[in-house]
Amino acid sequence: MNHLSAARAHLADFPVVDGHNDLPWALREQVRYDLDRLDIAADQSAHLHTDLARLKSGCVGAQFWSVYVRTDLTGDSAVSATLEQIDVVDQLLARHPDDLVRALTADDMEAARRDGRIASLMGAEGGHSINNSLATLRALHTLGVRYLTLTHNDNTPWADSATDTPAAGGLTAFGREVVREMNRIGMLVDLSHVAATTMRDALDTSEAPVLFSHSSSRAVCDHPRNIPDEILAALPANGGVAMATFVPKFILPEAVAWTARADENMRAHGLHHLDTTAEGMKVQRAFEAANPRPVATAATVADHLDHMREVAGVDHIGIGGDYDGTAFTPSGLEDVSGYPNLIAELIGRGWSSQDLAKLTWHNAVRVLRDAESVARDLQPRRAPSNATLDQLDG
Repeated sequence: MNHLSAARAHLADFPVVDGHNDLPWALREQVRYDLDRLDIAADQSAHLHTDLARLKSGCVGAQFWSVYVRTDLTGDSAVSATLEQIDVVDQLLARHPDDLVRALTADDMEAARRDGRIASLMGAEGGHSINNSLATLRALHTLGVRYLTLTHNDNTPWADSATDTPAAGGLTAFGREVVREMNRIGMLVDLSHVAATTMRDALDTSEAPVLFSHSSSRAVCDHPRNIPDEILAALPANGGVAMATFVPKFILPEAVAWTARADENMRAHGLHHLDTTAEGMKVQRAFEAANPRPVATAATVADHLDHMREVAGVDHIGIGGDYDGTAFTPSGLEDVSGYPNLIAELIGRGWSSQDLAKLTWHNAVRVLRDAESVARDLQPRRAPSNATLDQLDG
């Protein structure tokens, strides 16, 4: 059996849990949620990284759908946009019940695997989505959101981002209260996008395992979006999971400078650097044609996973591709059908079946189950927090 056949055989039993897919935002940007115009039951390879056929070909068994909103949406506008994102996930589940099924718990994920459907969870990307309100945080959890990324590319008033000027020095008192309340309700604390100081403060505060939904190794590629070794080494004590991303500008050192130039080109055209509309992609492709980009591969991702396994241990790693949230993807991992190529690369490097099962399925299910267990323990002892930003941070 060749490595790719072996990979597919493995994934038939232990499919991929992917930590982050931005399909909801792409649907907002491209067709303003008109699912008839962009139906994922049809081949959408001309427009998206994601559709049902390619999810099946990629052996995806569970997906955290990102209900991300950009940070230029603030206050109540950010909250309402997040609700719209949640709503489109609900619409997708209603339209495709034979393929997608809502998952709120680890048991739901296992039930979906037995049924041969894709367990669909949600993660809110960026603390701006709660508008400094713990009640809003709880409401998002009630609506099915199972992780909150504490920041996106910009700071919140209570947490520093990896890609903004430090302001809080990590987490403020209110930021720590957000983490404690997430522990109490069973929502995973996602530390992708946050500064290393925020990572440390969250690990010091959290009583439940944390998640990195789409971040790779800073030692392998020195980008602030990646995880320092000291944080990876702390994950076993916390029980958390770091899910390696596929975004070339975060995983391939040669791509970092190229991407900075591509982003500046987008801004020069009056576009947000994360714009995935037809106009935005046209500008990106024209820049790429004139300036050939360094190309990451499945081996590039495997280099990160090898290092993350060495530092954090095999019980604390996973996969978070960030499909439909990036203009460029690695060769061999062009879209959600590509996961078997990554597993084949790891098989070729000698990864055991047991280690691969942890990477693709068991670790992600376990981290959610552990968060649920912590919440069951805390809720009889701790009332919902109604603390405010002003009360705790002045």
